[in-house]
Amino acid sequence: MRQEIEEQKEYIKKVAEENKGKNLKYCILTMGCQLNENDSEKISGMAEQMGYTRTENFEDANLAIINTCCVRENAEERLFGKVGELKNLKEKNNMIISIGGCMMQEKQMVEKIKKSYHYIDIVFGTHTLHKLPEDIYEVLNGRKRIQDIIDIDGKVFEGLPISRANNVQASITIMYGCDNFCSYCIVPYVRGRERSRKPKDIIKEAKQVAQQGYKEIMLLGQNVNSYLRSEMEEIKQGKLKDEDGDYAQINSFAKLLRAINEIDGIERIRFVSPHPKDFTDDVIEAIRDCDKVCKFIHLPLQSGSTRMLKIMNRKYTKEQYLQLVEKMKKEIPGVKFSTDIIVGFAGETEADFEDTLDVVKKVKYEQAFMFIYSRRTGTPGDKMENQIPENIKHERFNRLKTLVESQIAKNNKSYINTIQKVLVEGPSKGDSSMLTGRTEYNKVIVFNGQESMINKIVDVKIVEDHMWYFKGEII
Repeated sequence: MRQEIEEQKEYIKKVAEENKGKNLKYCILTMGCQLNENDSEKISGMAEQMGYTRTENFEDANLAIINTCCVRENAEERLFGKVGELKNLKEKNNMIISIGGCMMQEKQMVEKIKKSYHYIDIVFGTHTLHKLPEDIYEVLNGRKRIQDIIDIDGKVFEGLPISRANNVQASITIMYGCDNFCSYCIVPYVRGRERSRKPKDIIKEAKQVAQQGYKEIMLLGQNVNSYLRSEMEEIKQGKLKDEDGDYAQINSFAKLLRAINEIDGIERIRFVSPHPKDFTDDVIEAIRDCDKVCKFIHLPLQSGSTRMLKIMNRKYTKEQYLQLVEKMKKEIPGVKFSTDIIVGFAGETEADFEDTLDVVKKVKYEQAFMFIYSRRTGTPGDKMENQIPENIKHERFNRLKTLVESQIAKNNKSYINTIQKVLVEGPSKGDSSMLTGRTEYNKVIVFNGQESMINKIVDVKIVEDHMWYFKGEII
């Protein structure tokens, strides 16, 4: 693996030499989740070392990269709409067009591109992102139509350059893939089975970002609770030898949290996404004990109905989920929750939906990411009978949205006149004369402050509630 990265670094040098003095630019469009965002930061890091500077406008780009997602159906419409726009720019800018990410692991998508979009130069999958420098070098030297995709679970590659999207929060991927195979989800089929990064590599990256001045890190994985689970099982079975002592001190997610909590400079630690079925007591205790770990937990629900959870292959019941919430509330003072909910999965009855509303009422989420179920080819859910009509999906979604927003409005009142610690991110997008930042509970606060406060945690008194953000005053 190290040798493969060294080979790509040589291609980076070759491309940089060819690009020298040409003032070339790249533009990257990222679709999907925070893992995709983190992948795009690595793509950006490689592009910049190859001599490209970033532009936010495809019209100015010589290298166009689209990092795709395949979780939602409308992602395909967005992709091919953008690809159509790039066709007109290709000749004008002598543009290299590259498409990668999750959607490129779907065979029907790749076949569609091969058949109908002959002007696309590079197609790469989630497991071959690191080979982009080689692909670009080949295109520059006359080879066309590169399809660099593998169907295996892939390896964990360390040492890729990275250009981070902001200077306040740094995302660190701790594991790749997923073993859960929820019946609505395409992710395990496009990102492969679970594989974890070695603890020493994660700790090294966390120390690096701390030295670079980052105050907050976000640990990423499809199921962070499963960190190192496969590797520890392989060690137990004799399939993997811990020859370098990589897992001697850190052999679980809980121990990883505790280790990162000790790193000087880091002031906040967040993570997404955990799975309720794997939320073990040692992780709860680590969140409780670690002063830097935010007491704000994203705990995906998906459905409040035990019957629907079984159909979704979620492997927990409504009662178990609520018991977990109560356990965390008891063990972690001040803990609060956000969640994901899918409305209208195949076979969902009115009674099932009422169970979801019931859980929402009991947990009182600070945030809820709500989705109308979208069928994905290749998943068990797509083949299920009893698909819910669109009008019913939308009617239920609106009812859920009304409930969630009413709860948020009620919760927000409890913040008025309280003093919150806010990590200042920079000027507000809505009013550049104001600063914006976030609390431990991910609440957006806008306030008057000095530029010197950016990337620092300051005390702010909450004075006004505007539903999705608060106005505050520096103390």
